Amino acid sequence: MEKEYFFTGYCRNIDQSRVVAVVVDDSELQEVDCCFASCIHVPNCTIAKEIQNLTENAAT
Repeated sequence: MEKEYFFTGYCRNIDQSRVVAVVVDDSELQEVDCCFASCIHVPNCTIAKEIQNLTENAAT
């Protein structure tokens, strides 16, 4: 089942706060409206941590 989530936080890539929409289907990322997959700031990004937690928790 497809679900949509929204996360807010500071984006170092664009140097400002933003809201990121994430679409997950059967614990698999379908869409992320930021450069999550290729962003160099993922290790320090609070939004990326939320996305990772979402997919980990959905898989269990």
